[in-house]
Amino acid sequence: MSLSEPRAARQPLHRRSIEIVGYRRDDGLFDIEGHLLDRKDVDFKLASGPRVAGEPIHSMWLRITVDGTLTIVDAEASMQAMPFAGECDKIEPDYRKLIGLSLRPGYTRKLKEIFGGTRGCTHITELAGALATATYQTMAGQGRPDPERKPFSLDGCHAQVTTGPVVAKYHPKWYRGAHAVPGPGNEQS
Repeated sequence: MSLSEPRAARQPLHRRSIEIVGYRRDDGLFDIEGHLLDRKDVDFKLASGPRVAGEPIHSMWLRITVDGTLTIVDAEASMQAMPFAGECDKIEPDYRKLIGLSLRPGYTRKLKEIFGGTRGCTHITELAGALATATYQTMAGQGRPDPERKPFSLDGCHAQVTTGPVVAKYHPKWYRGAHAVPGPGNEQS
């Protein structure tokens, strides 16, 4: 177990699983599929009717297809389990609005604009955000990196800040810290 021992006895009540799988397609595109599954460990009363312990409350899927520029060229949502069958699933076709979006900075803001509040499903929209980061992981190593282009991961997390020791060691060309040697890619601003 990677966390410390709990400080008190406890009973499990809810389980959420999110699984995301990235695929390279034969046509050169990439499919990223996510599945969100919510279950209760105890019998649970929903407004629409009771659910027996272990029975899915949510079982929802989202697939995006992206090209090499990280642009979504296709999208599909599907719900197998939901609190309000016949209502929740009416939103499935709206997730085609993802088509044309780029998985670049601003993507999460655009998701909120398009699917925030009653314009979307909280769970499918959550998957749409998670699929974006999984797309980067899927596409990592799928081509030869351009040595003249800054790696996408730099300045994307605290460990890979361009002023830090990881970049100084593994990507010196892009290092912008106090001990940077002036040159292409690491000019001080």
